[in-house]
Amino acid sequence: MNRHKNFIFHVALWLLIWATAWIFSSSDLQFVSENGMALIFQIVVIAILIYYTIPQLLLKKKYMWFTLVSIATVFIVTLVLSNLVSTPNLGMNPDFGPGPGIGSRPHFEDGPPLVANRRPPSRFFINLLLIAIAYAIATLVELFLFAQKKEEEIIINKNEALQTELKLLKSQINPHFLFNALNNIYALSAIDSGRTQQSISYLSDMLRYVLYECEQEIVPLYKEIDYIENYIKLFSLKSSKIYPITTTFSIENQNVEIVPMLLIPFLENALKHSNIEKIKGTFINLKITATSNFIDFEIENSKPEVKIIKDDIGGIGIDNVKKRLAILYPDRHHLTINKTSQAFKVNLKLQLHD
Repeated sequence: MNRHKNFIFHVALWLLIWATAWIFSSSDLQFVSENGMALIFQIVVIAILIYYTIPQLLLKKKYMWFTLVSIATVFIVTLVLSNLVSTPNLGMNPDFGPGPGIGSRPHFEDGPPLVANRRPPSRFFINLLLIAIAYAIATLVELFLFAQKKEEEIIINKNEALQTELKLLKSQINPHFLFNALNNIYALSAIDSGRTQQSISYLSDMLRYVLYECEQEIVPLYKEIDYIENYIKLFSLKSSKIYPITTTFSIENQNVEIVPMLLIPFLENALKHSNIEKIKGTFINLKITATSNFIDFEIENSKPEVKIIKDDIGGIGIDNVKKRLAILYPDRHHLTINKTSQAFKVNLKLQLHD
C-alpha cells in the first residue's frame, strides 16, 4: 500500500513541475504536445523503480543488478521516447532550437549571429536528461522514506524491548520481596504470635503497594517511603530489641515522582549484610533528600569483621537496580558504591527531569 502512495506522490510531483514549466512558457498548447510524452515516460520509469527495481533489487542488497537494470531502463525508455517525439523545447525561444525558428541563430537587431556554428542539444540527450533526473529523484526520495520507516521501526522495537526488560526486572523484584517478608514473619511466629498479626498487617500494606501501585510507571515518592518504613517495621518485629536503624527524610514535595521499587533493594542488601541482628557494633543509616527535580538517596551499613554467609536468594538486587537505572534514568543518575573494612555505603542521585 505504501508503494501506491509513493507512486502517486511522484506523479503529483512531476505534474506540478511540468505545470509550472508550462505556465512560464506562456501556457501554449505547443509546449504540451512537445513535452507530454516526456512526462508519460517519466511516470513509466518511476513505476518500474518503485514496483520492481527498489523492492526486488536495491532493498535486497543486489546493488550491481540494481545499477545495471537502472541504466538499461533509463537508456531503453529514452531511446523509445526519442523515436516517438521531437525534442521538447522546455519553453525555450525557438531561435535556440527546433521549432519555427529552426536554422536561425540568436543575434542583435540588424547585426550578425552571435554564434554562427552553435548546434542545439540532440533530442536523445534532452530526453535522457529528463528521464535520468526523474529516476534519480525518485530513487533518493524512496531511499529517504525507507530509512525513515526503518528508524521508526527501530524505535518501536527498542521501546518494546525496554518494556519487556522492565517487566522481567519487576518480576524478579516481587518474588524476592515476598520471600524475604514471609521468612521474617515465619521467624516472628516462633517468638510472639501477637506481633505476628501486626507484621501481617504491614505485609498487607506492602503487598497492596507492590501489586497495584507498582503497575504504574511512576509513583509519588511518599508511597515509596511508606513502603520502606513498613519494610523496616516488619523486619524490626523479629526481635523485642531495638535495631540500630536510623532514617532521615527531608522531602520538599511529597508528590515528587519516582519509578517504584527502585530504592528497596539497597535496604534489603543493608539488612542482609550488616549483621544488624547482632545489634552491638552494627548500624544502618538511611537518608533521603528530595526537591521537585532531584532525589538524593544514601544508605550506609556496618560490615561485620567476619563475612556472613547468606543464601543466594536476592543476589539480583543491586544488579537489578543498575539495569533499571540505565533504562529509566539514562544520563540522569549517578550511583556510587563505596566499601571499607568497616562499612558499605551507597549514594544514588537522580535527576527527575531533563
